Amino acid sequence: MATQTVAKPRTSVRVGVQKFGTFLSGMIMPNIGAFIAWGLITALFIEKGWIPVPALGGFGANAEGVPYAGLVGPMITYLLPLLIAYTGGRMVYDVRGGVVGAIGTMGVIVGAGIPMFIGAMIMGPLGGWTMKKIDALWDGKIRPGFEMLVNNFSAGIWGGLLAMLGFYGISPLVTAFSTAAGNVVQFLVSNGLLPLTSIFIEPAKVLFLNNAINHGVLTPLGIQQSLEQGKSILFLLEANPGPGFGILLAYMFFGRGAAKASAPGAAIIHFLGGIHEIYFPYVLMRPLLILAAIAGGMTGIATLAITNSGLVAPSAPGSIIAVLAQTARDSYIGVILAVLLATAVSFVVASVILKTTKHSDETDLTDATARMEAMKGKKSSVASTLTGAGAAGAGVGTAVLAGPVRNIVFACDAGMGSSAMGASVLRNKIKAAGFPDVKVTNAAIANLSDTYDVVITHQDLTERATPATSSAVHYSVDNFMSSPRYDEIVELVKKSNAPEASAAGTPADTAQGAGAPAAPAAVVPSDILVADSVILNGTATTRDAAIDEAGRLLLARGAVDEGYITAMHEREESVSTYMGSYLAIPHGTNAAKDHIMKSAVSVIRYPEGIDWNGKQVKFVVGVAGINNEHLHILSSIAKVFTNKAQVAQLEAATSVDEVLELFGKVNA
Repeated sequence: MATQTVAKPRTSVRVGVQKFGTFLSGMIMPNIGAFIAWGLITALFIEKGWIPVPALGGFGANAEGVPYAGLVGPMITYLLPLLIAYTGGRMVYDVRGGVVGAIGTMGVIVGAGIPMFIGAMIMGPLGGWTMKKIDALWDGKIRPGFEMLVNNFSAGIWGGLLAMLGFYGISPLVTAFSTAAGNVVQFLVSNGLLPLTSIFIEPAKVLFLNNAINHGVLTPLGIQQSLEQGKSILFLLEANPGPGFGILLAYMFFGRGAAKASAPGAAIIHFLGGIHEIYFPYVLMRPLLILAAIAGGMTGIATLAITNSGLVAPSAPGSIIAVLAQTARDSYIGVILAVLLATAVSFVVASVILKTTKHSDETDLTDATARMEAMKGKKSSVASTLTGAGAAGAGVGTAVLAGPVRNIVFACDAGMGSSAMGASVLRNKIKAAGFPDVKVTNAAIANLSDTYDVVITHQDLTERATPATSSAVHYSVDNFMSSPRYDEIVELVKKSNAPEASAAGTPADTAQGAGAPAAPAAVVPSDILVADSVILNGTATTRDAAIDEAGRLLLARGAVDEGYITAMHEREESVSTYMGSYLAIPHGTNAAKDHIMKSAVSVIRYPEGIDWNGKQVKFVVGVAGINNEHLHILSSIAKVFTNKAQVAQLEAATSVDEVLELFGKVNA
């Protein structure tokens, strides 16, 4: 497979906040089902609910005078924070990190006596990270047979210490923060200033910073407020679909070209599906429209404040259906009014802007893109939304695939909104083209792994997806609904998956489909892999030692200097080079090009396998490529390992010549 970078590197505060918001989303979003369950139980069974049930709602007492605990209190106090903590710890250090993070969070919960969502977001990742560092201290030093004993006791002891730290140290700090933040919110409400938060929230949404605000601050505070008051206005500060719906309605009546044509479909997806990202390109197209979103947001918040309305739990996604499902029993009029009035105000302001300002964005894509980049300080092409044509630089250039396209992923901030919609659209297109076996999925950027053939992201998020999927072909889009990139991807699938293409360029398909030897792929010069660079029985027992062993073979050939081996380790620390099929391809960072004298490859087989970040690796292929030759080398090597028969031959090889013969098919 090949790497294609489509967005210039941007290291900014915005990207940092996006990453932070994504991490918070990674803890909250997988547990939204639990939040919804708690919200429904609360709405139905509390004393003021639709169907008051003392034993479930947690009010009143039984015949013996013992108060009912109910489900509402224990779920919000224990279940939800522990789920968040476990998820956060697991994100950092798999199940072991999740368990330790949950243990530590229990101390915060008991110490505070209030729902500890912020405490869980701290202790979960902290428990996972610290456990990972502790395990690293004795990695490889435990005597055989004592691994389980050490692992269990170390997790138990450290988890207990973290619980005490949470009880005595973290809980007072988080309680103080929650109290202070609650006082700020109460001050804003009491002084009629809460609508002003839209000045920050609406622009943040368009810049993909909404998760940091919503999941980092509003949801934890909203849960606390809901527990005390039975509802919270905070759940609708960011999730109100009205502002975006009003903008899309304005485009339906007063837009032009493709924007006008695509607005109705976008409005349905936004309002009913709750995918707010769908209207972001329409605002980026006309940055002045952010005023419409702010005006609509302020109107909605003011309406909620005046009517004293709110939701009982978070609305995720921000669909009108989800909003109404979580609305408090006494708040339906206020919530519906908040959505309708927000839509109306946003529509009026957006309509005035569209009617009174002259703009060539629907006819001059290049000029529109340049103006938006200048205003936002970042690349933000929306050409496909305007005309259905791709903007320059929004797609992918020439790319070398290792074989047929089998696995495509759409990645967005949380993995539940725009990416799910985009995956559905492209999945139907690919099926219609006659390739139903191509898998099209969606995922959060934080959960991506280097196992995909094609990765599709919003252009503003590509920078964050690329490091985790460096072996894939990347497509940047500005619209998950109707991007012309989809047609390009379908064409890519047709070319790479067509029978003639497979027969000509994919050894796996030729060998398995026709029963004949694979045709050579003339990609890598013949002297890149030589007999002296092949070892059938490697001596390394760890990942780092294997990288050293592969690097020394490259060094012995005069292909690299010592600095390149150091860069191979740096690369492995940032992005794993494990490729699947028992293969790892360690290579240097982009900054290590000066340490390469000539292109070369080394191949080492480890018959017993070695642990490579939790994966078993039997083949380590060291790679050094001059200029862009490393792309062709990686692609050619991958073609060998996509053929299960050839992998089996490599495992069974008894001589270096057999290995050279297999690689010789792509070493012409």
